This record gives sequence, C-alpha cells and structure tokens, in this order.
Amino acid sequence: MQQTPMTVRGEQLLREELNELKTVRRPKIVADIAEAREHGDLKENAEYHAAREEQGFCEGRIQEIEAKLSTVQIIDVTKMQNNGKVIFGATVTIVNVDTDEETTYRIVGDDEADIKNNLISFNSPIARGLIGKEIDDAVTIKTPNGAVEYEITEVEYI
Repeated sequence: MQQTPMTVRGEQLLREELNELKTVRRPKIVADIAEAREHGDLKENAEYHAAREEQGFCEGRIQEIEAKLSTVQIIDVTKMQNNGKVIFGATVTIVNVDTDEETTYRIVGDDEADIKNNLISFNSPIARGLIGKEIDDAVTIKTPNGAVEYEITEVEYI
C-alpha cells in the first residue's frame, strides 16, 4: 500500500476538514434534502436535486480524506536533527544565481501544497530538484522558461 507523506499540520488540517464534513455539512445536507422533499414532486424539484448532488460531493470528499488518512505517514521535521540536508517538511531558502532573488519554500504533501503561501508539493519540479541537496549547493531547476540556477542558502526544520 502506497503511503502518503504529510506534515503534522497537513494531517491536522485534513482531520479538521473531515470533522467539519461529518458534523456540520452532512447533517445540513440531510436537513436540506428532507425540506426539499416536502415541496412535493421530486422530478422538477431543483432544491432536492441540488441537495442530492451536494450530498454526493460531500460523501465523496469524506471517502477521499478517510482513504488518505488511512495511508498517511506523518513526518515531523521538528523532531529530527538538522544536518543541513533538504528533506520532506524542510523549509528551504534559495537564491536565484542570476537575479539574486531570494525565495523560501516549505516542502509538503500534495494536499498541503499552496504556492501562494510558498508551500510546494514534494512532487513539484522545484522540490524534486532540492530534496537531497544541502546548504550552499547549487541546483538547476527546469522551469517553463528554461533552466534556472539556484543556491541553497538556508535549510530549516521548523
């Protein structure tokens, strides 16, 4: 069985979403379906069909989260000794060699990835290029605009 790597925070967020779906959304959808049924003929009852569709999405997401949590491998980098190596969960600061532009990324699981918050999936080209490297290493990352060279200036396990 394929394990799903995830940070402590990522697992916590999934559990919170699962709890919200089961304790808030699911009961609301059931109530919406019951109310829509009272409106009579189900064939032309838009509220009923919308609620049933929402129920399908909700139940699908619950199953998806439960499946992920059943195969989760939680990686807590704060409990590891920082040897300067880029690993899953590490926060990495890189500098573009050509432009001196500095960027900091945290390497996380697929579900946690959010580029706007500099959280990148371990499957992304940037993360794949960084994992296994160390502070002061030069790394060439293939981007849509061509290869870009970066230097790793900091690796944190936070």
